[in-house]
Amino acid sequence: MQTGRSRNWGKWFWALVPWQHQGLSVCNFQSASVRVLQCVLLALPSAHGLRVNQLSEPSASLQKKGASVTSFCIPSSHPASQKNWVTQEGCMQGFLSGAQGGSVARAILESKKFAVRAVTRDVTKPNARALRDLGAEVVKGDLDDKASVDDALKGAYGAFLVTNFWETFNKDKEVQQGKLVADTAKRLGLKHVVYSGLENVKRLTGGKLEVPHFDGKGEVEEYFWSLGIPMTSVRVAAYFENFLTAWKPEKASDGDHYTLALPMGDVPMDGISVTDVGPAVSSVFNSPEEFLGKAVGLSAEKLTIQQYADVLSKVLGKEVRDAKITPEAYEKLGFLSAKEVANMCRFYQMKPDRDVKLTHRLNPKVKSFSQFMSENQGAFKDL
Repeated sequence: MQTGRSRNWGKWFWALVPWQHQGLSVCNFQSASVRVLQCVLLALPSAHGLRVNQLSEPSASLQKKGASVTSFCIPSSHPASQKNWVTQEGCMQGFLSGAQGGSVARAILESKKFAVRAVTRDVTKPNARALRDLGAEVVKGDLDDKASVDDALKGAYGAFLVTNFWETFNKDKEVQQGKLVADTAKRLGLKHVVYSGLENVKRLTGGKLEVPHFDGKGEVEEYFWSLGIPMTSVRVAAYFENFLTAWKPEKASDGDHYTLALPMGDVPMDGISVTDVGPAVSSVFNSPEEFLGKAVGLSAEKLTIQQYADVLSKVLGKEVRDAKITPEAYEKLGFLSAKEVANMCRFYQMKPDRDVKLTHRLNPKVKSFSQFMSENQGAFKDL
């Protein structure tokens, strides 16, 4: 789940471009300006002993293999003589989208098979410099421009996409961005797209509930399906990381305890750490025969709000209780996305499909909320 008080979170876009045997064929990335910081990571698998090579595309370059890179790996569906390029594009500013894309990148980092090209709006930004420090080539690029998306996906095997409602709070804009990638993927014949999707709550509830950051992603999902694109939708549960920021416990009015205010009643809410999304997504890409054409719901565990509060109490050594707030009261809290979160929780109470067992199979090291909190106690030092 990507939500919270007003934030400028980014979007991620990845593509995989196979080499051609011997004369290597790669993408040609154009420079263009964009409104928000974006980047593309183009990752090249380093064959055994490969350090340099000559590429047929003059705008491309081969990076030296490093000890660690930020990249993304999808097993090739092509003959053994061919390898894969990988590209990733997205906003490096903001927490959750950047964290989701980075999580998938880190899941592939351990393979040490890829060099990286990073395409960013501003190559002087700290995030761009950090990518360079990891061994990436950093150049300028644009996701919102149709020609740039076309160039990025041309010759690609597959793509990973996260659209970003929270950048503009505009569902139509998010859908437009998703459809642009879908149209391009269809035209270019991509073999596997993984979209970080969610349900179209408005359609599923007959208009009774609107959750724009869900609904837009649901519309994009449906558009991908309608085009017949080989796609997997990965629907992620609420991020544990939200409890470190927007959902952090607040001191009660009497001052003797803290409260956790999420309008879920006694219905368990699925959760997962964003750091555990990457390995699961990687596993999905590794098994296209199992996951193409499906929606995969990711969740580390299901806990009631009081159970989340109990974990916080134990880890922090301070009493935390469920505030028992209703969706109606939550809507009146006044921050920008209050109604959005209230309706999201109303939908969560309908128990959408998030599969804990499957998630643990896709990522055997997925963390529980207790493990996550033990690793992040420092975020509460001023509580």
